[in-house]
Amino acid sequence: MKTLLCAFIVALAGVVSPIRLAAAEAPTSSLPPPTAEQRLGDLEAYVNNAPRTTDGQAQSKIPGGGPGHSAWMMTSSALVLFMTLPGLALFYGGLVRRKNVLSVLAQCLGLAGVVTILWWACGYSLSFSRGNGFLGGWAYSFLRNVGIEPNRDYAQWVPHNLFMIYQLMFAIITPALTLGAIAERMKFKAIMLFSVIWMFVVYFPVAHMMWGIDGWMNGLFNPNSSIKAIDFAGGIVVHMTSGWSALALCVVLGKRLGHGREPMPPHSMVFCMTGTGMLWAGWYGFNAGSAVAADGVAVNAFVNTTLAAATGCFIWPMLEYLRRGKPSVLGFCSGAVAGLATITPASGFVTAGNAVLIGLLAGAATYLACNYLKAKFKYDDSLDTFGVHAVGGTLGTVLAGVFASAAVNPNLASGPIAALVGHSLWLEQLKAGGLVLLWSVTGTVAIAKVVDYAFGGLRVSEEDESQGLDVAEHGEEGYIIE
Repeated sequence: MKTLLCAFIVALAGVVSPIRLAAAEAPTSSLPPPTAEQRLGDLEAYVNNAPRTTDGQAQSKIPGGGPGHSAWMMTSSALVLFMTLPGLALFYGGLVRRKNVLSVLAQCLGLAGVVTILWWACGYSLSFSRGNGFLGGWAYSFLRNVGIEPNRDYAQWVPHNLFMIYQLMFAIITPALTLGAIAERMKFKAIMLFSVIWMFVVYFPVAHMMWGIDGWMNGLFNPNSSIKAIDFAGGIVVHMTSGWSALALCVVLGKRLGHGREPMPPHSMVFCMTGTGMLWAGWYGFNAGSAVAADGVAVNAFVNTTLAAATGCFIWPMLEYLRRGKPSVLGFCSGAVAGLATITPASGFVTAGNAVLIGLLAGAATYLACNYLKAKFKYDDSLDTFGVHAVGGTLGTVLAGVFASAAVNPNLASGPIAALVGHSLWLEQLKAGGLVLLWSVTGTVAIAKVVDYAFGGLRVSEEDESQGLDVAEHGEEGYIIE
């Protein structure tokens, strides 16, 4: 770990030193001043989240982003970070045994730090600058050319650097989701190195292919896309990549000591429930913020997020009640997160009624995956990352293609996929989902083998695992009981 850290610092110093720190003076616009009609047109465009009337015609009197849209996106960015810190950390932390609670918190915090540095250095550029369809270029590396003027490839009224920060929060939570499948047994240094490589191999390419303006699967805005798929807020980019990678990694890693022979109940359902509430609240930034504006599309995503989460939260414990006679708090929490994960790719594309249906299917499908599929194949997905996020994200991806409506989101009527909506869009969703599934699993297995070789094993020793990762890996205890 020390060698890795030193190498990283030296490499970072080497690439940062040539960068000019002095900001260049903004060029003086050669465009004429706007007419009264153009100024009024800009105001209407701001309210309607449409292109400026003055674009290429005159100087705009509303420079940079619009205040209302920017305020919503700053709020959304904070909400998405809130999902990881402390939402996911508490959710996962409560589900592990007491001796491993700090290890989960350390992993979430560690990923927040390292992913942010990667995003600044090159991750944002590889994901969202124009490239070759599979990966972006280097135009935005070290946040060059990323300022307060909107990047109109992605937003009309939100500053480019704010859009970058919003997308950073997605990049942080995605590898953090995989932690649930390998909790309580993987070395901290192995997790960090695996996640760094995984971002380059899986996340950055998939984010660019799906959301990049020239992305190979961006059916919404790239007329030259080969697979014309949609993903409003990350069913493919976040939940499928992390969920399917989590399954592959937990199989490669092997089961926890005593798995299947001794009970391993959550040490704090209070933490789990608290984290669930934080995730639900933060998910409004995750889904509604993906409209990249405070407009009607964002409102619709906000409504659908609530309905799907509530329906999933009801269905899962209801199935528990029918099966065992008691609805568990864990069932309420798992159902809510399942509803949230499943509605994510469809949240800005479907009606409220279909959101309820998606929540119902989400609760049932993920319940069956976590209670029957896992038991049948006997893999140790510690905290059900695969059962909730991969199953939910994959289901939601397909259902987005089935239920997407141009009446809900006008972009569906004017984009490259207009002819597919209501017809064969679900086939495009299957293609995109299948590709990402294979990409994630194959990449994960390869990366795991590299990290295993680099550190002489992915797992902590049996002695350390029995003692608990809090003390063995971090020299601390979550609770001091005297």
